[in-house]
Amino acid sequence: MAKAEERLMEWLRDAHAAEEQAETMLSRFAERLDHYPELKARIREHVTETKRQAEKVKKCIERRNGSASVLKVASAKAVGLGQALSGIFVGDEVLKGTLASRAFEAMEIASYQILVKAAQQVGDSETATVCTQILREEQAMAKWLDDHIDGLTAKYLQREDAGVIAKH
Repeated sequence: MAKAEERLMEWLRDAHAAEEQAETMLSRFAERLDHYPELKARIREHVTETKRQAEKVKKCIERRNGSASVLKVASAKAVGLGQALSGIFVGDEVLKGTLASRAFEAMEIASYQILVKAAQQVGDSETATVCTQILREEQAMAKWLDDHIDGLTAKYLQREDAGVIAKH
């Protein structure tokens, strides 16, 4: 069981760093969504969720007598910033950002599924409950993106065809 305990802690630290990365990436993305108010509002809502999620995961780590990885968090934030800034240089930032956000949600969903099972296996029901709650939020965000990708694509193409700013 010691190996499972170690893995759970490692994966919790990874999840915490991923939430920090998502916060950075999504915050910067939302700042530039001038012509897509519905997407901007949902991204901002998810940034608020993401901040809460990072704190919840950090508390799970601390409750298990661990600490968040400063190196992982710093690296994740740097990667998130790089991802966010890369959108500035593409003409279809809104769609590339939406694509990146949806892919990130898929990674987070799988991560929290793993965390729920690992926490259950080591008998940590509190962590399993927290991760289940976060999993539902990530699934809701992924579903929102899935439900809106057609409309976002259509709006982007309409704006581009009309010769107005479509990128963000």
